[in-house]
Amino acid sequence: MPDVTVGTGDSIISIAKGHGFFWEDIWNHGGNAELKAKRKDPNVLYKGDVVHVPELEKRVLDKACDQRHEFKRKGDPVKYRVRLLRYGKPRKNLGYTLDLGGELIDGTTDADGKLEHWLPGNCKGGRLIIDGGKEVYPVSIHRLDPVDEITGVQQRLKNLGYPIPMISGKMDKATKAAVAAFQKVWMLEETGEPDEQTKAALLGEHP
Repeated sequence: MPDVTVGTGDSIISIAKGHGFFWEDIWNHGGNAELKAKRKDPNVLYKGDVVHVPELEKRVLDKACDQRHEFKRKGDPVKYRVRLLRYGKPRKNLGYTLDLGGELIDGTTDADGKLEHWLPGNCKGGRLIIDGGKEVYPVSIHRLDPVDEITGVQQRLKNLGYPIPMISGKMDKATKAAVAAFQKVWMLEETGEPDEQTKAALLGEHP
């Protein structure tokens, strides 16, 4: 099977799902050892990365005829995790609905403001509805770019709630202001530039 060049929106999870694998089978395959060492996290890829996809092997089971047999299919091992904060404090015991293209999942955040659910590997996102519809947030499920890329910095800041209008890959005024705001919270020099210290703090808050 040919290798796959990562494009917009691709992730280890979506590539694996599209080729009939669990993401661990792709990520831990020897053919991806160099990529794994470079990116370190299966959720972090960059456009142009090359992912090796091995041939899919069929599994044959020898069972007696004229008997009933049960086969259990494993689900997709993909977990979606979010922590909801307000002014830096956890939004605990908060009712929500996760709308994934019409599939509705109801729940309540825990004492730390967190929610988590298992999702199919090809899920692209949906909406997070809070407090009976008073707050609605788009949910986009995709890979993260490396923090060394401007897009990776923007993605993490946006996910943390800083005002990033769009993931442009450019150090525009909005991005510099968001970086400076993040630096202020972390008591770093407020340069507005993602230096190594800032990127390390950003990774600590959002791997």
